[in-house]
Amino acid sequence: MVRALALTAALMAATPLMAEDGHEAVTTFTLDNGMDVVVVEDHRAPVVQHMVWYRAGSADEPIGSSGVAHFLEHLLFKGTDTLAPGELSATVAANGGNDNAFTSYDYTAYFQRVAADRLALMMQMESDRMRNLRLTEKDIATERDVILEERNQRTENNPRALFGEQMSAAQYLNHRYGVPVIGWMHEMETLDMDDALSFYQTHYAPNNAILVVTGDVDPAEVRDLAEEYYGVLPANENLPERVRSQEPPQTAARRLTFKDPRVAQPYVQRSYLAPERDPGAQQKAAALYLLAELLGGSTTSYMNEKLQLEQELAVYAGAFYRGVSLDDTTFDLIVVPAQGVSLQEAEDAMDQTIADFIAEGVNPDDLERIKMQLRASQVYARDNVDGIGNRYGRALTSGLTVQDVQAWPDILQAVTADEIIAAAREVLQPETSVTGWLMRDDEVTQ
Repeated sequence: MVRALALTAALMAATPLMAEDGHEAVTTFTLDNGMDVVVVEDHRAPVVQHMVWYRAGSADEPIGSSGVAHFLEHLLFKGTDTLAPGELSATVAANGGNDNAFTSYDYTAYFQRVAADRLALMMQMESDRMRNLRLTEKDIATERDVILEERNQRTENNPRALFGEQMSAAQYLNHRYGVPVIGWMHEMETLDMDDALSFYQTHYAPNNAILVVTGDVDPAEVRDLAEEYYGVLPANENLPERVRSQEPPQTAARRLTFKDPRVAQPYVQRSYLAPERDPGAQQKAAALYLLAELLGGSTTSYMNEKLQLEQELAVYAGAFYRGVSLDDTTFDLIVVPAQGVSLQEAEDAMDQTIADFIAEGVNPDDLERIKMQLRASQVYARDNVDGIGNRYGRALTSGLTVQDVQAWPDILQAVTADEIIAAAREVLQPETSVTGWLMRDDEVTQ
């Protein structure tokens, strides 16, 4: 009996705090200056992750200043009136934590993971650099060199990255998603103090930010701290509406061939313009997510079974759908041909395989297996404080709500085989596609 009670207590201690509906215990509120706050409780370890997400990413940059959002992310680790350059990260490390930041098309985020009793210190420092960044011309020159070298290492020296940039540029005819997050090299080279401060003063304000706190915290205490440190910051009364140039109707399939002698493994890639997850209307996105899993989400997926195991035409086949996006996203297919198989043969086999899948319909056993795997992964995801904060932050800066995030697992489970095939027929249209071949210089294109 004693052992049973001990086991019960241990299980209770190992279970994250959940609301009555079975979702994470999430508390939300908005400060008087417009800053949104999301608190996700998990008291299993005395750790907290503190994140500030700005509704400003590379797709919100002025034309001609590509890369300035990422550039500013680097610059925010410089000083303020009260923090010396590098002091914020050094303070986090001295308190046993870690910190970093990242930029994407739709957001820029800064985070620290520390002991729960250090939350106030994190808010003090993060709120300071939200409005009190101080830069010198030396800071600008130094960090500009850093991001240029980052582009050299991650993009210019990587044929796959260069190929991916060309694919995106061809996919998006008018939208800023066609511009790389890090920026085009010739525009990065001209970024200056005015570019950085203009983006900072426009977008870095409490009414354009979301505070996400996850871990061993009490929502009431988080509210008190948020009001003390963030609530005193003035809103940007001139915050521009988040309006972007949208895609015109895409009516012509596009193709590109990217040759580079450094290519180790040629492959075929195709992207289709696809709808994103929309607030209150995620069903089609859920069908596309499951379509990607069925087609190429694992070694046992339909494309791999047909192209790799049965026909031995490929060494890898995959399908990908990035649904969390403020505007239209893409559905992507990749086939890496086997030795002796041409890119044209690989592309033809890919097309036939997709046609066969749509004609045959979804195997109900495969769909049930994937749904079961998703249920398991969603349970395990609750053990990851970092992942929880990222899940809510990415969604909210991309136009979704807390309710949308929490409804997503059930929506996935409710998707039918017919809805998946309907989504495939609607989205996998040649007119909205870009097909690319990545190849070495010495290869022929046929």
